[in-house]
Amino acid sequence: MISIDVVLESKLWNRKIKKSDIFFNSLVRVFPKKYRFIKKKISLTILLSNNKNIKKLNKKFRNKNKSTDVLSFPSEKKLNIKKSPYIGDIVISYGFMNKPKVLSALEFKSKVTRIFIHGFLHLLGYDHIKLKDFKEMLTEEEKIFKTIKTKIVKLA
Repeated sequence: MISIDVVLESKLWNRKIKKSDIFFNSLVRVFPKKYRFIKKKISLTILLSNNKNIKKLNKKFRNKNKSTDVLSFPSEKKLNIKKSPYIGDIVISYGFMNKPKVLSALEFKSKVTRIFIHGFLHLLGYDHIKLKDFKEMLTEEEKIFKTIKTKIVKLA
């Protein structure tokens, strides 16, 4: 089972997702079995941030002086759940998620769900540096999103 701690760095998030901790923890409960870690205790943290602060993190940790949609910080270079049940941190920028600004709450939550899945897969060791890896990661993202997209309506 996956447990997520949600840290709200920007109050703007409350405009589109009222109870973000419940939202993200509910999402992982409807992930495909392969990603639910049913008989294990896995945890991660999500920082719901803004463009200004994610830019600082991107500069500090990736040497890229620009804001981005999501950053993932795996706790280990190689995932080893038996050794460390804490798999890492995900940072998501409200500014990137709320484009265009006319997104409905459901559209916003769908967009955030997709980017959360992307960040989650990075914590599990997926990357998209090589084209082959990009295709593999994209396939997994789509599988997870297809499994849960109808349930996002209920979470909205």
